Amino acid sequence: MNKILLYFAFVVISLTAVACSSSKSELERDYASYVNPFIGTGGHGHTHPAAIVPHGMIQPGPDTRINGWDSSSGYYYNDSTINGFAHTRLSGTGCADFGDFLIMPTVGDKDIRFLGAESQSRSYASTYSHDKEKAEPGYYSVFLDRYGINAEMTATERAAIHRYRFPKSDKAGFILDLDYNIQPQTNLEMDVKVINDSTIAAYKRSAYWAYNQHIYMYAVFSKPFQYTIYSDTVKAGKDKIAQKKLLLDFNTEDNEEVYVKMGISSVDSAGAKKNLLSEIKGWDFDKVRSEAREKWNNELSKIDVKSSDEDWKIIFYTSMYHANISPNIFTDVDGRYRGMDLKIHSTDPNDPVYTIFSLWDTFRALNPLMSIIEPEMNEAYIRSLLKKGEEGGIVPKWDCAANYTGCMIGYHFVSLVADAYTKGYKNFDMNKAMKAALRAAEYDTTGITPAAPKWIYPYIMPKARYYKEKMGYIPSELENESVAKGLEYAYNDWCISIMADAVGDKANKEKYAGYAKAYREYFDPETGFMRGKKSNGEWRTPFNPRSSNHRNDDYCEGTAWQWTWFVPHDIAGLVNLMGGEDKFAAKLDSLFSVSSKLEGEETSADISGLIGQYAHGNEPSHHITHLYNYVNRPWRTQELVDSVLQNLYSNAPDGLSGNEDCGQMSAWYILNSMGFYQVAPGRPVYSIGRPLFDEAVIHQPSGKDFVIKTINNSKKNKYIKRINLNGKTLSTPFFTHGDIVKGGTLEIEMTDFPVKEVK
Repeated sequence: MNKILLYFAFVVISLTAVACSSSKSELERDYASYVNPFIGTGGHGHTHPAAIVPHGMIQPGPDTRINGWDSSSGYYYNDSTINGFAHTRLSGTGCADFGDFLIMPTVGDKDIRFLGAESQSRSYASTYSHDKEKAEPGYYSVFLDRYGINAEMTATERAAIHRYRFPKSDKAGFILDLDYNIQPQTNLEMDVKVINDSTIAAYKRSAYWAYNQHIYMYAVFSKPFQYTIYSDTVKAGKDKIAQKKLLLDFNTEDNEEVYVKMGISSVDSAGAKKNLLSEIKGWDFDKVRSEAREKWNNELSKIDVKSSDEDWKIIFYTSMYHANISPNIFTDVDGRYRGMDLKIHSTDPNDPVYTIFSLWDTFRALNPLMSIIEPEMNEAYIRSLLKKGEEGGIVPKWDCAANYTGCMIGYHFVSLVADAYTKGYKNFDMNKAMKAALRAAEYDTTGITPAAPKWIYPYIMPKARYYKEKMGYIPSELENESVAKGLEYAYNDWCISIMADAVGDKANKEKYAGYAKAYREYFDPETGFMRGKKSNGEWRTPFNPRSSNHRNDDYCEGTAWQWTWFVPHDIAGLVNLMGGEDKFAAKLDSLFSVSSKLEGEETSADISGLIGQYAHGNEPSHHITHLYNYVNRPWRTQELVDSVLQNLYSNAPDGLSGNEDCGQMSAWYILNSMGFYQVAPGRPVYSIGRPLFDEAVIHQPSGKDFVIKTINNSKKNKYIKRINLNGKTLSTPFFTHGDIVKGGTLEIEMTDFPVKEVK
């Protein structure tokens, strides 16, 4: 009997140990618990807390405002009312669009009065409290005070499911607002069809940032409804605004749950229906929510970090979350999608086409990050962009829902290609990529899709490229943002020379290597800045290095202080222009120590997160802290990276110092908090800064881990004493992408004082 009891006790203890081990293991894998989707929803981060899976087409979530810069995602943390729940939005951008198919649950009479074009709220909006609001990866919920309704939503890649808990009412229902948009868009077409007493289909075609956006939806309700279709035209000053809303009515019992499922598509209603029925077959909300969280945990698990500081881990995994929102899937489950010519195309459903390519931002850190943790995805982006170039006549700089926006400068598609290729990732047609690169770099307005309106051609193909070729520089009085364009073209042309070398095109290798030196045309040795040069060869005057006139001067969302350093491909050449390492370092020191004051007619709001005139809140500055490593002053890189990490990111709604910009701001944090950054994508070399975590483990697709261990780590110890890579001491603060690919350990020992010579 005692033996039996002893055996039973052993079994119980063993099972308990297994259960505890399993619980601990599950907890360790729940990276999503470290994500705070509200980071960046305040300040000017322009993020949102909507429910979304990685790179999802659909983003059901709250919309709190319509107009203004801080409405870019549809949600702003400081707002106190919710207009409803739209299904499309952008993450962290400086421009707005979308806000399609907004739905609002209601109790009582439906108030659909027009409050004016300037109103931030719809007449049916409800107050809410952050105390009764929750967001996590793949899930959002909030309590609507006005109606006494609890709203929840989750999503798959192309479909969403909502769960609403209603009070008892004989006047319950929904408002589906087809004319609702983020920002004052023009609704060109709106249509809604009631298929039966629980199913609807709708279509919108609108014009705003995306000049011709088509979107379809198919929705099923768990409860039968009666309906009214409301159509009208209202006046707003001299404008007439079309309105179309679907009003649904039913009775509810107390705490009755009503579900809504919706699929969307850019192709047609059949596509929206197929997307919904393929991805959400039943009404199991919790199952969809659980699967969404699992998808996020799979993405977030690609890097493990260890730290006693919980906020650091939250900022890190929220950054990983933001870095995996865009680009977004644009292909239906059957492989159909709308191309840049706005015609319907088909592709392999397992190799989908993506949209929302904010290349001016993401080439700097997001795409290099993806080349480390998910290189196959990065190759898929390149294949998508190549298709877009074939469909539209040129690879877009900023593609939004198969529309050319012409937004921003440069042709940074070439950076993605050069960087992937030099790192050994070649699952795309390099010859096609080279042809597309030359098309993007050379001035030629022919062949651009007629689907793009003529007014946008100068933005798709600016004449600056003509001046670059014919004059060797871009005259400041003939082309806006001439200095910024010239510097970015020089870097892009260097990338093309790398590509030409890869395909054995010696002539273009030499030609574009020559163009890559054009940055020297803009450097004024007398002032020490890159500045505008007129067509007669004279410098533009007057000159003020802290002057900013947003998108209407020689720079792009910046000043001479910030743009003078954008020569990532030839830092040695820039050092020589400035008179050698000592003068270069002294100039860098002044960047971080001068007054942060900006001057000008309309200073750019994008110039934010200032340390002196260094502006971390906008992308042109993102490589600058690492330039000290190139002039033998690594301790300065370490202390400045530390300052940015500690002071310009936080676990709060205003925790970003500028627009998130489709993952770029977060990707900078991810790389630098692990201890390194790539200054020149296209050259697979990483510059070592200041590692934040005790340990970071990069789990590569090959199965070979790359580990960064930080010895003697603390907030006080921000300087590097010693660097070992796989047991060998590094004499310089650099290592290569090949070192990561091989796997191994980068061991960094920290101290609390600057070490003038790394040992």
